[in-house]
Amino acid sequence: MPFVELADGRLQGVVSSGSDIGRVYVSSVAAGTYAFSCSTNNNRPCGGARGSFCNHIRALIGEAVLQYGVERVARYLKVELPEQDADAHRITGAMTSTRPAQGDSSAAAQVFSRFLRHLSYLELTPTTLPLPEMQWFPTTRAVA
Repeated sequence: MPFVELADGRLQGVVSSGSDIGRVYVSSVAAGTYAFSCSTNNNRPCGGARGSFCNHIRALIGEAVLQYGVERVARYLKVELPEQDADAHRITGAMTSTRPAQGDSSAAAQVFSRFLRHLSYLELTPTTLPLPEMQWFPTTRAVA
């Protein structure tokens, strides 16, 4: 499952390569302008993102729709969808019809870093004890 987030005015995340299981791509689409970027975690540009959305960006949009719902993704990206039966393909089509420009990939390192932090939680031994970095969450216990 791709790592997807709606943050910093972009739909952004990490998507697996379709051809190399060991490679991932950091992809993003800016809200409103639909400026996009896609590169490997080593900042090598995606060969498919030359002038239009690559398959990684399309997969990112599809996963965002699965995780957040089509209405929320469309609203966040500021995509006008006239039809009630909207899906990820219609969101992608609406954005690509505006001929988005290739954007800045400077946020890729921060997105990849958050992805790695999320992965580290999968390596933890299951426990009911609190995690120190998660202790900022409010508790429901009354303090005496």
